[in-house]
Amino acid sequence: MINRTVVVGHLTRDPELRYTNGGAAVATFTIAVNRPFTNQNGEREADFISCVIWRKAAENFANFTSKGSLVGLDGRIQTRNYENQQGARVYVTELVVENFSLLESKAEADKRKEESNRYSQHSQPQTDAGSQSASQASGTASSASDPFANNGNQVDISDDDLPF
Repeated sequence: MINRTVVVGHLTRDPELRYTNGGAAVATFTIAVNRPFTNQNGEREADFISCVIWRKAAENFANFTSKGSLVGLDGRIQTRNYENQQGARVYVTELVVENFSLLESKAEADKRKEESNRYSQHSQPQTDAGSQSASQASGTASSASDPFANNGNQVDISDDDLPF
């Protein structure tokens, strides 16, 4: 039998680190994993996978990741069930993480968070011309930092520049 799962995605919230009565660290979190296709409306959907990680790995994971961190996880799928306060049987399926990899540096994560915050601020309705020109200026700055934003122009690359 094989029960091995590898996923890459972004944390949807900060990991929640707790300790059992016996002193074992356990962190729970959810990871968003994009599906490799788009839906009928052309939008990309994601799966939100509940995860749990134990012991020293849980402490390290909680210390070095936060909401939005890009991580690679290796583990196994586990199901469990319990009876809730209303007496109903609740089934839980989660990824029990055995190994993880941080897939971006702290500087990259901070830059992405800053851009995300800037985007969410500029997606709000603008009330005056001053704030509108500020958003246009910041939009120009963010596209200038994107090495792949060539505004539809051809890229001049010779065969000598290619590594193969």
